[in-house]
Amino acid sequence: MATKPSLKSLLKKGDLLIAPGIFDGISVRVAEKVGFKALYMTGFGTVGSHLGVPDAGIASYRDMVERVRTFAGMSSVPVICDADTGFGGLLNVRETVRGYEAAGAAAIQLEDQEFPKKCGHTPGRKVIPIEQAVAKIRVAVEARSSPDFLIIARTDARTNLGLDEAIRRGRAFADAGADIIFVESPESEEEMKKIGEALGDKPLLVNAVEGGKTPLLSKQRYIELGYQMAIYPATAFLAMGKALESVYTSLKDKGDSLSCKDELTDFKGFCVTMGFQDVWNFDKAHADLEDEVSESLAKKRRV
Repeated sequence: MATKPSLKSLLKKGDLLIAPGIFDGISVRVAEKVGFKALYMTGFGTVGSHLGVPDAGIASYRDMVERVRTFAGMSSVPVICDADTGFGGLLNVRETVRGYEAAGAAAIQLEDQEFPKKCGHTPGRKVIPIEQAVAKIRVAVEARSSPDFLIIARTDARTNLGLDEAIRRGRAFADAGADIIFVESPESEEEMKKIGEALGDKPLLVNAVEGGKTPLLSKQRYIELGYQMAIYPATAFLAMGKALESVYTSLKDKGDSLSCKDELTDFKGFCVTMGFQDVWNFDKAHADLEDEVSESLAKKRRV
């Protein structure tokens, strides 16, 4: 696989890098086919797909780092990876950063929630003191081996402590060396504008969740508000959930798949998306290999 571009090289003022949520091998393959420049390993989707449980701090470091390795290994573009709270204290953060970087992630996202954490657009979230949160970011910056491996610092303070505290934390994270600032769950365009004005000297990330707290806006509007990256973590798995429910219901109610075939992608085309063309090419190139080996061995026996 060719060398991937660095995530840093894709972040530009006046533009918005779109990173769709990926959560399993199929979503990686389809996103690659469509041609996105970066991908986002969503915690919600990955935990749900891999373990079938809520995004509530249940998954372990080992669960997640193995998904990082799989997804990054499949992708030709940078993969941004959710690491929740770093799976513990400062030592855990150090090992998480080292593990994610070694597994091939282009960036790691760390947040300031208490453990166990919860999805950023659900209720009941609490944050740790700012001193602990900043210390985690400082350790993360120290732990990486390459400056091209980016640290995304997320604060969930807006919901319970207010926008001013969220901005204060964002500034502290930037001063601690974070490369990208992620203020989770602003609730209006006015709040997003204030974030852009206060923290816009650093690349800013917006989390666009359909049905979440943050306004869903056009690409151009996000740029005007000061953002350089937008992640869409839920779009794909929400679409998948609806599609699965529809075809499963049809199959159960009618006893066959005839009525839902128009909702299905082409099987042969999907085989190509999943990488079967490489398998077919390999089989064709090696179709006569055993005969060639047999003939070679026979010649050696005759000598």
